[in-house]
Amino acid sequence: MENGSGARELVGKRALVTGGSRGIGAAIVRRLLDAGADVLTTARSATSPVPDGAAFVEGDVRTRAGAEALAAAAQETLGGVDILVHNAGGARPHQGSAAIPDEEWQDALDLNYLASVRLDSLLTPGMRERRSGKIVHVSSAAVPTSVAPFLHYTAAKAALENYSRGLALELAPFGIRVNTVSPGRVATPGGEATREQWASLDAAPGQSDAPAVPLGRDGRPDDLAHAVLFLVSDRASWLTGSNLVVDGGEFPRG
Repeated sequence: MENGSGARELVGKRALVTGGSRGIGAAIVRRLLDAGADVLTTARSATSPVPDGAAFVEGDVRTRAGAEALAAAAQETLGGVDILVHNAGGARPHQGSAAIPDEEWQDALDLNYLASVRLDSLLTPGMRERRSGKIVHVSSAAVPTSVAPFLHYTAAKAALENYSRGLALELAPFGIRVNTVSPGRVATPGGEATREQWASLDAAPGQSDAPAVPLGRDGRPDDLAHAVLFLVSDRASWLTGSNLVVDGGEFPRG
């Protein structure tokens, strides 16, 4: 394996990845497996075969009951969690913020923000006892732009970023590191479907003048997977409360 470090650096580590059946999540699962971790992943349904070597359980992290079921499955399958990667997320675009139904505001919060809060609360006690753990929340590089069709999504991700910084400070004395990864435009089936939905809206705001990626290409799932692997490895042992933006320069932040 070529991941910029010694191979098998996560041998003996137990990892849980949400939304890991395809796209960025599946790439993260593969990188963790390649590095030697035991991996359990979950999604509402297995739309694609999960990477060989990973365990899979169907689940819906949008509810407290779903989070509790997943935490129990992780305990039963892995015996505990050392690495937690929250990748599940998404939302449907609408013709402006006023067109977003109340239930989709709530769904965006449940999936993109509260799912992490709930699962963290269930799994960090074990990390505290072991005085070790790594948590990565997947946000979005588009948070600062907050375009109207996705305002429910970027608002939820903004809350996630704020929560991540606070959680990092809270858990640092227990040896637990919490970081965020914010992807830009990545070529995945889910991402392409969302962009097609956006393009189908009448006079989609900003669609015609979407910013070009300065590095000249869309991201690949492995671009994000390598960033996650770095953050959960000992190479990032003095890094917590950070937000690693992986977007080819598409969304500059001040």
